[in-house]
Amino acid sequence: MMNRSPYISDAPSVGAIMLKVLLALVPGIIAYVWMFGGGILVTLLLATVTALLAEAVMLKIRNRPIQPFLTDYSAVTTAWLLALAIPPLSPWWLIVVGTLFAIVIAKHLYGGLGYNPFNPAMIGYAVLLISFPALMTKWPAALQLAQTKLGFIDQLQFIFSGALPPQIMLDAVTSATPLDYLKTQLTLNHDVAGISQAPIFGTLGGKGGEYVAGAYLLGGLYLWQQKIITWHLPTAFLAALAVISGVFWLADSAHYASPAFHLFSGASILCAFFIITDPVSGPTTPKGKLWFAAGVAVITYLIRVYGGYPDGVAFAVIFMNICVPLIDAHTQPRVFGHSK
Repeated sequence: MMNRSPYISDAPSVGAIMLKVLLALVPGIIAYVWMFGGGILVTLLLATVTALLAEAVMLKIRNRPIQPFLTDYSAVTTAWLLALAIPPLSPWWLIVVGTLFAIVIAKHLYGGLGYNPFNPAMIGYAVLLISFPALMTKWPAALQLAQTKLGFIDQLQFIFSGALPPQIMLDAVTSATPLDYLKTQLTLNHDVAGISQAPIFGTLGGKGGEYVAGAYLLGGLYLWQQKIITWHLPTAFLAALAVISGVFWLADSAHYASPAFHLFSGASILCAFFIITDPVSGPTTPKGKLWFAAGVAVITYLIRVYGGYPDGVAFAVIFMNICVPLIDAHTQPRVFGHSK
């Protein structure tokens, strides 16, 4: 019987794939607006416009056709992932700077779509977090927890001018993230049981944020059902994060949060289904995907618990991006002692 190569017929285009990724993010965005207000919509719009303009300029400079790449939605996907990782009350210029860095430096200086070794959105986020740590920690409190609720117009004004309505202080509308609050309180020798009674915490993670994570989960399952992603990366990431956090929690539940908290706090679900599933900067083999995702989970947890940042997703992804060639080289199928 003649051997046949595993050709793929009717493979979806890049545009079709990216459009489904954007569609899968919509439930999370709706939950975000419901829990924290419409500021995120402004952030998304700013990031999208900046990404498309930067993409067009770089394509022009590189003498590449503009229209096909602008309509493949890859730049928009990068913009949305970055925008959803940035505090929605960030000043407009912070969003623009992060998006420009993601598109110009992390994507096009490496050759454009298909050649970037690092996840562009995570590079943009890491640059902002290192350069402007104070601004990157000003997250809005959930609307039911904020001492003073900001309407959409108020949030819009704050993003572009930094001005709040009279008699309203910034502390009344912002709050530490659950991961940041937990880490801070643990350094003050409080135990997890007492810390978790704070209003900022919900049933599984941070109040409000756990619903956003649940919406991302629904979107991620849609991508899996549509065969845009496989089970390997999300399953390995969530399982590894649950296992390592579970071991520490079982050993000392007074000083380590439960697996449920780590799974539904921060960017865990977003990372599992939308960030590490980037087909360009991730591994290509099924076994490699398992190792890659597990590595991201372990590093994320170690940074959360022992590092200087509340969440470690961006740094973990970037570090494991560096390891992708090594992972692929050691997980390729071998025939008679040689790689295929």
